[in-house]
Amino acid sequence: KIDKNKVEKKFVLENETVSDKLADLLVDTPEEYLELAYRILEYAKSQLSYKLDDYLYVALTDHLNFAISRYKKGIELKNALLWEIRKYYKQEFQVALDALDIIEEETGVRFAEDEAASIALHLVNSQLTGENIDAAVKVTKMVNSILTIVKYHYQMELDEHSINYERFLTHLRFFALRFIRKESLDDEETSDDFLFEQLKQKYVEAYRCTEKIARFIEKNYDWQITNDEKIYLTLHIQRVTQRYELDKSKEK
Repeated sequence: KIDKNKVEKKFVLENETVSDKLADLLVDTPEEYLELAYRILEYAKSQLSYKLDDYLYVALTDHLNFAISRYKKGIELKNALLWEIRKYYKQEFQVALDALDIIEEETGVRFAEDEAASIALHLVNSQLTGENIDAAVKVTKMVNSILTIVKYHYQMELDEHSINYERFLTHLRFFALRFIRKESLDDEETSDDFLFEQLKQKYVEAYRCTEKIARFIEKNYDWQITNDEKIYLTLHIQRVTQRYELDKSKEK
């Protein structure tokens, strides 16, 4: 029996599967990495607006164990998605940068920004409850591809500090997440053919861009997006490219 007066922390995981995995993990993982993961995730909870999935305790503890082990062996891995993660997941990346300070304080190990990108991906993945880290990578790549299509179509840089850009980015993340989960907006419940036709005529350029995105998604992901998806994409694209449209109308 354990003297309750000596208990410092209690870890309660509601999901029994997660509890079992954590127990298995701790057989071969130093206890301090669980403490380190706990401290990082408590900090993350105070900074992020969404709930972190319980499995993150397992995933991050395991990740820290291998990352620090690699570092001590002189092996540093580059994160191919560093640029995208830093750009599209600013909150998570900032939390991960702060986590690097926590890791250094606790272990003396100082990681490069590539490691912050990996930790940030774990945080992003926590929004994809029931998915694995590959899901977060797929979401990031799809979002990046769609934004690239918009930029090339309009031949312009998007204002990444604008509210419209943030809204568009949020929409794209959940758009990609619906693909990962094989979900789509239900045409029967939300379809508005009149609105769809109106948008096609009113926002011609934005709709052309949406069609490019639809063809790209179908070709590369074998996923046909619905008219409702096209309505939302067209509206967001119109809002995020308003400056271009205004300049174009002035030229006329």
